[in-house]
Amino acid sequence: MGLELKKISKTFYDEECGEDTAAIHDINLSVENGQFVSVIGPSGCGKTTLLRIIAGLESPTSGEVVINGERPDEPWEKVGYIFQEYALFPWRTVWENVAFGLEIKDMPKKERRDRALEYIRRFGMAGFEDKYPKELSGGMKQRAAIARTLINEPDIILMDEPFGALDYQSRSHMQKFLLELWEQSKKTIVFVTHSIDEAVFLSRRVIGFSNRPGTIQLSMNIALPYPRDILSDAFNRCRKDILTFLGAASK
Repeated sequence: MGLELKKISKTFYDEECGEDTAAIHDINLSVENGQFVSVIGPSGCGKTTLLRIIAGLESPTSGEVVINGERPDEPWEKVGYIFQEYALFPWRTVWENVAFGLEIKDMPKKERRDRALEYIRRFGMAGFEDKYPKELSGGMKQRAAIARTLINEPDIILMDEPFGALDYQSRSHMQKFLLELWEQSKKTIVFVTHSIDEAVFLSRRVIGFSNRPGTIQLSMNIALPYPRDILSDAFNRCRKDILTFLGAASK
């Protein structure tokens, strides 16, 4: 069981030119439970479109999504989505943001606050529970966004360039933090990134998209042990193979 994408295609209608534009075409992909998969490819090749289809936020033009043997007909509650922009509510405190999904489920306030505080502590944010997003660093905002997703106990976590807005040091810290969470939780993660180093550092498998319309042109297993040495020869060989693919895919 796990995530299966069967012949997924998505076409958008462009009102300005009166024509259809194909975003992705004939995507077939199986992701085992507990696997960490990164998706790379040229800008505009449909990576975000694919995540939105998996999450149930977009409907494919053709094909189907199957999760643990079931075909969801609406946004799937067992799928969590983490955006690059953090997507925190600025008028809510950290704990209120983290507990938002529990509030939607009508969990009593004391219970959801207790659970949110536990996640905040686990995520190294104790003492920040009553702060507002404007008072947090970029890395802290993303920790809060991840906590808000995981507190709802999804089976699959979708991440769309979640560390793209961070500086190098913060990004490095968040990558290591995410790996620790994944190794502890064994959640299935589908992670979109433009960074080759990030894909190799994090993933068990890298999926490469062609230029638009996006099709899968690369499926590469990363067999390196964790933690990974970004200066090792093996790491650089993986990096080189992906860089070669991206150079060809962008033409």
